[in-house]
Amino acid sequence: LAFLPSTFRKCLGEGWRGDEIIYKPKTQFTMAEEGDANSSTTYDVTDPGVAAIKPLYHTTKDHFHEYINSGRNKDLKVADKDNLKDGEATEGACDSPEHKAKKIKLEESDENESEKDNGELCQNEGEHKQNIKKARGQNKNRPHMKPKHYEHDRKLCTSVCQDPPRKCYFGDKCRFLHDVSKYLESKPSDLGDHCYLYDTYGKCRYGITCRYAKSHIGPDNKNLLNEDLMKTWEKTVIVRNCLSKELQQILRKKKFYFNKSEQYLKASNKDNKSENQGDAENKTTQSKCAKEQAFVGTAMEMKLPISDSNITVEENDSSVGSQDNIMAESQSLSCTENTLDDGHLPEEKQRTVELKETTIRSGTDAVKAKTVKGDKLITSAITLGAVTDEDIIKLRSCEKKQLNFKDKLYLAPLTTCGNLPFRRICKRFGADITCGEMAMCTKLLQGQSSEWALLKRHYTEDVFGVQIEGAFPDTMTKCAELLNQNIDVDFVDINVGCPIDLVYHKGGGCGLMNRLNKLEQIVKGVNSVLDVPLTVKIRTGVYEKVNIAHKIIPNLRDCGLSLITLHGRSREQRYTKLSDWEYIDYCAQLANPMPLFGNGDILSFEDANRAKAETRVSGVMIARGALIKPWIFTEIKEQRHWDISSQERFEILQDFRNYGLEHWGSDTQGVEKSRKFLLEWLSFLCRYIPVGLLERLPQRINERPPYYLGRDYLETLMASQNVSDWVKISEMLLGPVPPNFTFLPKHKANSYK
Repeated sequence: LAFLPSTFRKCLGEGWRGDEIIYKPKTQFTMAEEGDANSSTTYDVTDPGVAAIKPLYHTTKDHFHEYINSGRNKDLKVADKDNLKDGEATEGACDSPEHKAKKIKLEESDENESEKDNGELCQNEGEHKQNIKKARGQNKNRPHMKPKHYEHDRKLCTSVCQDPPRKCYFGDKCRFLHDVSKYLESKPSDLGDHCYLYDTYGKCRYGITCRYAKSHIGPDNKNLLNEDLMKTWEKTVIVRNCLSKELQQILRKKKFYFNKSEQYLKASNKDNKSENQGDAENKTTQSKCAKEQAFVGTAMEMKLPISDSNITVEENDSSVGSQDNIMAESQSLSCTENTLDDGHLPEEKQRTVELKETTIRSGTDAVKAKTVKGDKLITSAITLGAVTDEDIIKLRSCEKKQLNFKDKLYLAPLTTCGNLPFRRICKRFGADITCGEMAMCTKLLQGQSSEWALLKRHYTEDVFGVQIEGAFPDTMTKCAELLNQNIDVDFVDINVGCPIDLVYHKGGGCGLMNRLNKLEQIVKGVNSVLDVPLTVKIRTGVYEKVNIAHKIIPNLRDCGLSLITLHGRSREQRYTKLSDWEYIDYCAQLANPMPLFGNGDILSFEDANRAKAETRVSGVMIARGALIKPWIFTEIKEQRHWDISSQERFEILQDFRNYGLEHWGSDTQGVEKSRKFLLEWLSFLCRYIPVGLLERLPQRINERPPYYLGRDYLETLMASQNVSDWVKISEMLLGPVPPNFTFLPKHKANSYK
């Protein structure tokens, strides 16, 4: 068979494995449904990249959508779908793209008449291809409506929602409603009889605007309170790391003082200047030596009375003199850095030390002390209050708070989908470490509420970190100092792997891998102002088959990092190919003794076991695997495949709904925001294939699910990759969508290249 033509081999249906010649006919099976043994359909399961499903559950695209659209009644039998003829149109099913008509060969007489039409067709095809080409990359112009635009004209003013109502700050200029009866006339109907916030905490802070208001609104539209429940949560801070109005105003007015950052940046600038001066001095000395050598050469050629011994003595004398100067300079520098145990300099050395001008802010006042030394004015800082060890001795990296990352299950920081409600779901299933979504340091320094919301921490997240992104040492260092003083986290992570063009072209994210000096300055600066461990997440490189992570990791290890996470793909690859775990293993050896976590293609406990057994990583980070099935953490800890039912999966969605209403709000704006993030998550959940349907275990993350009919209607509905079916699931949880509602997933775009 090896010497047969390829077309003939294809007709025979041979299978190839490695360098062996194996004849294996294409696997065919017939799907006979319950009560219909005569009807059968033949399917091919040898398609590459498609998961293997048991023959009993296989179906076609038309049959699948027919079952979803006409199967609103859950008692509908699957056998009814097999009676559908091939190619028969189904009402409500997804319209497949029409095939192009076959080109008919024209006669010579008709060719001239059709040249114009052909030109127009070619032009239309070219425009169509151009439009497709434009649609590649990031999906920036996807149709979507922001949740805050709902009820924009008929929204009730927050001053009226308060209990008791207070005076509106804007007065007559307020654009929101102040008449409760008028608001109730236009308010949409309630979504249910029970408010999660009221049933859990004893109070719903959204009052009459809540979409479940009838469960906690009494006579005269007053908000009811359950004092017993309120007392149980009285001393618990449910969500931390919120941005206060005072801090936001200070940041917007740029009045926040970055003491440690300024000191580090000044020191680093001096080091850079000294290095530049040293390079300039080296160049001048080299030029002088070259001139002397040239002069000596010319003297020898002219036979001047200069001996070799005199030349060597002069050179030695000059070298000794330069070494003495260097030693004297180093001694003078070391004298300025010597301090006693009480934090004061000796009297002899105080005369030679020149203090720099610094300011210390207490509230809004800046305190300065000036002394006169000779004819020069010296400004020094006055410290207010008692002198502590932190004022004298700087914490070393080994003395900072340490975290044991060994063998922990780490939920990756996920943009858009890695929100607080989703992290609560994963935490409940056994995630050990959670991290907030990527936050841009420039927006944090500006005090943007939307960016600070990414730093919020639920009280159930016992080991929690935040991830920041930036391209320059000054902004990153200042942002780290700001977070170190105002939020409660266990570690801070620097994003060096973001592939988004908006971030990459500004030098941040994956762009830092090509700017090693800037990356080291950022790591050193952030680490100098933090009291918690610092971690970094990187990729294998920027371009495909050009790995550079092994060159960066030793330098980052020497900067005092506590952990490095390596995603086994490059920026150019995105998710088109499998993660390179062999390269991750090689980098883990270079990072030793610093722990290194591997990331990529973990979708089962077998994948996690293989990663730990075959590589030297300290643990695994799980990203898409947690989005596809958040119970993966339970599977890894219990070492089993969980054949979770559709009802259990729906209960998970109900918990996400409740957590979303608590986090984003139970009013119309909060409901629609919860719906938006639920739909984003459903675009990943639909890729899960139930364990009982698989022909072989486990499911691979790079295998796409075929069309199949689940064991019940809900399981089939959750397997749909149609947006309208995701919207229907959201309506089962959050009520009907608003008019003119459109949704397209944020990630629903082609890869980078």
